[in-house]
Amino acid sequence: MSLVRNIFCSSLGKKYIMALTGLALLGFATGHLVGNLQIFAHPDKINGYAHFLQGLGPMLWVVRLSLLAIAALHIWSAIQLKLENSRARPRGYEVDHTIQASLASRYMIFTGSVIAAFLIYHILHFTVGTASSDTFKANLAEYTMTHDFHLMGLTIVGAGAKVHDVHQMMVLGFQKPLVAIFYLVAVSLLSFHLLHGFESAFQSLGLRTSRWGCFLRGVTRVFVVVYLLGSLAIPGSILAGVVKVGGCSQPATTASAPCCHESK
Repeated sequence: MSLVRNIFCSSLGKKYIMALTGLALLGFATGHLVGNLQIFAHPDKINGYAHFLQGLGPMLWVVRLSLLAIAALHIWSAIQLKLENSRARPRGYEVDHTIQASLASRYMIFTGSVIAAFLIYHILHFTVGTASSDTFKANLAEYTMTHDFHLMGLTIVGAGAKVHDVHQMMVLGFQKPLVAIFYLVAVSLLSFHLLHGFESAFQSLGLRTSRWGCFLRGVTRVFVVVYLLGSLAIPGSILAGVVKVGGCSQPATTASAPCCHESK
């Protein structure tokens, strides 16, 4: 118990908590993006993938609750460290020394707060469904798989299976300009947050050295750019009409409207 108390009560322990939880959330965000990029493939891909995740049952909720706990710890440790820094210099400096810090590092609390607000809305919108309008809910349709969905060489969902139409849900959700714009702003701020957070996590864990510090900074920038472009591509393509309901060239007006892949 004393070890746990020391970790949660000391500044060093809180830095470890923030670094480890940040890296865990980064891993989830990366996997989440890779899964969502299947929106550009045949609807079978993302619908089969979503059906596989939903089929995990209680295990999926264990993962979700674990991620929420990790996010809560990350936010808590960040706030605690911010308060400790404020108490250490209550009057502030006569000269603003933050000009020596990167722009991303100076706005970590702000970007983190916006990201947290977005995550709450995102969960309510796509997972719980309470933030969806009646029209949005009415347009959700059952989807019939036209091909087998494979994962790591194994057939997870067979052709003809009835699954939830996640492809249509995402398209209908991001066709709303305000939702898409909020998402675009949030992922941009998340990328800005990662620009400092990724490198800072290695620093807090004592894994960043002068020998490979420049390499780590370069890897961070490349990763952030790739992550940002991938994240922006999803709502951007839907708003631009590149990705449509059912993968058709024209959006379906009703749940029973035929799609391109169904008419072949």
